[in-house]
Amino acid sequence: MKVLVCDSIAQEGIDILKNSGLDVVEKTGLKEDELIKEIKTYDGVIVRSSTKITSKVVEAAENLKVIGRAGVGLDNVDLETATKKGIIVMNTPLGNTISTAEHTMALMLSI
Repeated sequence: MKVLVCDSIAQEGIDILKNSGLDVVEKTGLKEDELIKEIKTYDGVIVRSSTKITSKVVEAAENLKVIGRAGVGLDNVDLETATKKGIIVMNTPLGNTISTAEHTMALMLSI
């Protein structure tokens, strides 16, 4: 399975993907037209907040099976078009809950 990582994620995350047997390609900072040309052969794509997975990008994705959003929300992914194409879309809504709580406590203690 070939996965395109469009926004930077921790090296540990890249290592986990590679160690699980995935063919991982990191290409960050792609503009929409560049992403449309690039995404055709990938089975999965990982984004954070910077990359927009628009309907044009989804339509160009001939093999795409999954869109992973590393973070809360899906406002940068065209969920409707992806769903119509049978592409699984997932995010990590609780991924930063603990660090947010820790940061809040640290700020309160600093007062």
